[in-house]
Amino acid sequence: MQKPITSSPLVYGTVKWFDPKKGFGFVVGEADGPDILLHANVLRNFGQSSVADGSQIQIRVQETPRGIQAVEVVAITPPEMDLDDEGPLGAPQNFDDVPMVPGRVKWFDKVKGFGFLNVFGADEDIFVHMDVLRRCGFSDLQAGEAVAVRIGESERGRLALEVLSWDAAQKVE
Repeated sequence: MQKPITSSPLVYGTVKWFDPKKGFGFVVGEADGPDILLHANVLRNFGQSSVADGSQIQIRVQETPRGIQAVEVVAITPPEMDLDDEGPLGAPQNFDDVPMVPGRVKWFDKVKGFGFLNVFGADEDIFVHMDVLRRCGFSDLQAGEAVAVRIGESERGRLALEVLSWDAAQKVE
């Protein structure tokens, strides 16, 4: 006879690692218990396809015969990064007055550390760097993924200053 599945309260923890290609990762809870499985489907229900290692995360969990696993992501806080006053390609870090616009990922290569987005209704590519993604709590982006983005200008063209999942951006406004 299998042990019945039971729900537990909200758990606060840190993303140990998450691999979007494998479709899962693990969270370490504050109580230093066993690692908690975080499946890609649970993360997608929150509106993201990836999460940066070291992010603080609030999840609801359940205990199963195979261990503890997340059943809902409640909140994600990107890891603290030691950045200078300037961001990627010399972009300033204070850009709260720059509006969020809807975009879609054209492609992103985690190995190369960059990719491109398109803003809805515009043909111009927007450069997105891995450092921006990490600062925003992502570890990767998938082609076709809907995002909200703040865009800046550099000597080399337009670039993403901040990227949020589409669902998270809707909650902010």
